[in-house]
Amino acid sequence: MAEEKGRVCVTGGTGFLGSWIIKRLLEDGYAVNTTIRSDPERKRDVSFLTNLPGASQKLQIFNADLSNPESFSSAIEGCVGIFHTASPIDFAVSEPEEIVTKRTIDGALGILKACLNSKTVKRVVYTSSASAVCWNGKEEEVLDESSWSDVDMLRSVKPFGWSYAVSKTLAEKAVLEFGEKHGLDVVTLIPPFVVGPFICPKLPDSVEKALVLVLGKKDQIGVTRFHMVHGDDVARAHIFLLEHPNPKGRYNCSPFIVPIEEISELLSAKYPEFQIPTADELKEIKGVKLPHLNSKKLVDAGFEFKYSIEEMFDDAIQSCKEKGYL
Repeated sequence: MAEEKGRVCVTGGTGFLGSWIIKRLLEDGYAVNTTIRSDPERKRDVSFLTNLPGASQKLQIFNADLSNPESFSSAIEGCVGIFHTASPIDFAVSEPEEIVTKRTIDGALGILKACLNSKTVKRVVYTSSASAVCWNGKEEEVLDESSWSDVDMLRSVKPFGWSYAVSKTLAEKAVLEFGEKHGLDVVTLIPPFVVGPFICPKLPDSVEKALVLVLGKKDQIGVTRFHMVHGDDVARAHIFLLEHPNPKGRYNCSPFIVPIEEISELLSAKYPEFQIPTADELKEIKGVKLPHLNSKKLVDAGFEFKYSIEEMFDDAIQSCKEKGYL
């Protein structure tokens, strides 16, 4: 098998981001190992991965679970780079936060230990989240990579998604500290709401939240200003950081901040078939005004965002129509 660019591993391959990164890696000439949670009865359809161009020659699927970090070793063996996208998402807080956080951190550190043991892994790109940056208790319009969410505040105030925000903040800190301590090259990418087309069959949470106006879920709007990025831009940014000669630390990956009124105007003009609430109707909504994540560090390193806000929504709506969500 010709492995022009070497073999890399993507954890959480059935997820929204994981599947996009796999698609891009195969197109770019990489051989890819990916991990999915064990499915003994083979009920899960992974044909959306195995049918990707190049997958039959260059994609291998392994079973692994964050609850058992050692299970990732065979998928990591022989790889030059790792993209760790797998993360428990429990917005409903159906499990205690401490358990989710422990699983997230232990899983991430177990994967990093396997990377050290492999002797082949040159770099790990860890997928963090805007929720590890935004909740710092200050009313700032723009935040850079020096901002960290305040875990104590999250645990006391408990805003929507607080448990996830705690786990992502503490896990990102833990992976960066581990890399520093053990001489492993670890960088983190921080995406906001990821919008755009999706390969996976399930409607991704971030797409659903970005399309609340289209899906007729105005009552579920908890945010009056969205930071967002196209899924393909995030996938490309992950690969950019793997290939960059000398990246350091954290990178925000968020080209846009968009008020909900602007989203309403854009969608109303383009999609008259949907009952989109007007900008005036939306003004009465009391929600979180998310800060803009300054992505100057990523752009200065040489990365170029390709997609406009309009393209993000067009691609997301098209995917929703194709998969029966609209």
